Amino acid sequence: MESTLPETAAETSAENPWPLHLLSEKLKAHIERAPAAWVEGQVIELNKRGTMCFVTLRDVDAEISLSLTVWGTVMERLSIPLERGSRVVARLKPDFWVKTGRLSMQAWDIRPVGLGDLLARIERLRHALAGEGLFAAARKKALPLLPHRIGLITGRDSDAMKDVLRNASLRWPAVEFEIREVAVQGVSSVSQITRALAELDAIQAVDVIIIARGGGSMEDLLPFSSEELIRAVFASTTPVVSAIGHEADRPLLDEVADLRASTPTDAAKRVVPDVSEELDRIRQAKAQISRAVDLLLRRETERLAQLRSRPVLAQPGGMVTVRAEDVHRLRNRAMVAVEAAVNRDIDRIGHFRAQIRSLSPQKTLDRGYAVVQLADGSIVREAAIVEPGTELSIRVAKGEIPAQAVARPVPELPPGRTSNSNQRRK
Repeated sequence: MESTLPETAAETSAENPWPLHLLSEKLKAHIERAPAAWVEGQVIELNKRGTMCFVTLRDVDAEISLSLTVWGTVMERLSIPLERGSRVVARLKPDFWVKTGRLSMQAWDIRPVGLGDLLARIERLRHALAGEGLFAAARKKALPLLPHRIGLITGRDSDAMKDVLRNASLRWPAVEFEIREVAVQGVSSVSQITRALAELDAIQAVDVIIIARGGGSMEDLLPFSSEELIRAVFASTTPVVSAIGHEADRPLLDEVADLRASTPTDAAKRVVPDVSEELDRIRQAKAQISRAVDLLLRRETERLAQLRSRPVLAQPGGMVTVRAEDVHRLRNRAMVAVEAAVNRDIDRIGHFRAQIRSLSPQKTLDRGYAVVQLADGSIVREAAIVEPGTELSIRVAKGEIPAQAVARPVPELPPGRTSNSNQRRK
């Protein structure tokens, strides 16, 4: 007879269900196909019953726990006996008990996590995050010179919180704090610190955030090397100061923080300035400014005195007086030169006048000569042109004599000869 049962769970229905044993068998077959997995956790419960040991593991970063069944042969292989609080890695495989329908986790191997393993794991994480640039100095934010309000993430009523508050208030009494008290170790510490960081980063008035915790063992400080916390600090827009443990402690939080303080007390001193030191600096600055101003005034006063002592400022009219004297002297020289030139030209004009007068016809007339002119005013230069009866005018030195030619003129004698009358006279 062929089976009419559905092949898969999705094909079952109220009219055609699976028998309970079939579901249990299929669950067992499916669970047995799941591969074994290595997990890490902290032992919180340990109960031995004969050769069996029942262990409860809790996640190191979350409130999740899981019960394990460890066979005696596995427990015998441990070099160090398991104790509550131990951190272990275990190779687990799920097992389903068909008759009762119970799921249990079988531990095929379990190993304590030593300090060396933790350090090696942190070192691998350090290199991986550094390769992503989370620790680069270029991305670190500068702290404010004088923060008005400081965000503080620390343990509940811890000495670290008291140290930060006391030292910060002593250095700057006006400083204000926004405090978040969280678990600083244990499985819930990472989630609480990350949540508190996000809350403080969202507050606009918070200028800087300090994450502080006192000293502790390597295991106690493991939350501050959590990848989740490191990435949360890297994403924060507010500067973060790490003040974890003592000087020798170096969790990964110190690498990603914008400032690493060796202790909570050192964080308070690094974040908040000392009011007395600032007042001293103000006094020194005021004194320097006063000296600089005094020096400037003295120097400028000396320069003014030097400028005022110069002749041009001591006797402003001196320049005008000198120029006026130059103008007067040059004017006198010009007058003398003009007078000399005028006198010289007057003498030349007199000389030229005398020359002109000596050469003028009037001078010839004054010596007894006369000028004979025709009626039209033309001068008679040749006797041959004068006909008898021609009206003439004879100009002498003073006045004119009218005349008329009465006879033909005597011809001109050759040079060296004289007329008969002259000869007879001789």
